Amino acid sequence: MSDRSIQPQQPGSGLPPTPSAMGAIQHTGSLADIGEPTELALSYESGVEVEARSQWSYAARRFLRHRLAMVSLVVLLGFGGVAIFAGQVAPYAFDELDFTHLNEAPTTSGKHFFGTDQLGRDYFSRVIFGVRTSLWVALFVALLSTAIGTAIGALAGYFGGWIDNLLMRMTDLVLTIPGLAVLLVAAAFLGQGKPLRVAIILAFLFWTTIARIVRGVFLSLREKEYIEAAKASGSGDARIILRHMIPNTMGPIIVNATLVVAAAILTEAAISFLGFGVQPPTPALGKLVSDGAGDGLTYWWLVTFPGLVIVVIALAVNFVGDGLRDALDPTQKRIRA
Repeated sequence: MSDRSIQPQQPGSGLPPTPSAMGAIQHTGSLADIGEPTELALSYESGVEVEARSQWSYAARRFLRHRLAMVSLVVLLGFGGVAIFAGQVAPYAFDELDFTHLNEAPTTSGKHFFGTDQLGRDYFSRVIFGVRTSLWVALFVALLSTAIGTAIGALAGYFGGWIDNLLMRMTDLVLTIPGLAVLLVAAAFLGQGKPLRVAIILAFLFWTTIARIVRGVFLSLREKEYIEAAKASGSGDARIILRHMIPNTMGPIIVNATLVVAAAILTEAAISFLGFGVQPPTPALGKLVSDGAGDGLTYWWLVTFPGLVIVVIALAVNFVGDGLRDALDPTQKRIRA
């Protein structure tokens, strides 16, 4: 270690050492010997290591500073916990009848916090089990549609040519078809009532947006130098796509998946309201709203509580997606909330 003292840092000299300077460090053992007394020199001389942060680490820190997204994430985790442990949280079974309390109004001192329906079933329990069904459908739709859209967009963007034209024309065809009409026809021909069946139908309509996004990102990434280097080194197409390009596309993919969750919840509620979604005895939030719509003015709680839960979940998912978009966007300099 050199005995020379470190000179005071000059204004404007806070730049990191050049590669040649770093080579000199290995021989002299001191940054002060090469005439670059920077803050890095001070940390090096004192034995302090500067920890490098990855892009994902910076994204996580930015997301944690997004207050609205963090509150929404806590709300979603709460709903998720309620859905997972619905059998333990709900005070009654969702199909338990009580003919002595038909259409009972909500009360905080009684046995039914959200009141009861036309058959005396506890509405608080039915809303809890409805959250389980709706969240399960939404998450399945998000995962399946994201997988389909990512695969199609990656193939179209990487290979280009006739493969790109074929896959994108197929995507445009799906986009031009009225989604609600397709859902109603599919439910009529394929049957209805099963949450898995409803989720699969929704997933095969929701993949188009992520496919176009991934294709655009891949068209840009395939021209990068590290992709050319991977090809020159003999890497196959599958390895390049999975190891080099997909990880660099995860930001848009994650953001779009969160937004699909909100869209799936609202769409499932809409088709259940129309009578083509999840059918009894399985409770779903949209079906609960549909069942209470006929007496909505008289028995207001039959529509209000499941409707409020749908709105809160959809808003929370959108706020989380907004926070992820801000955190994962390298051009975003300021967190908005």
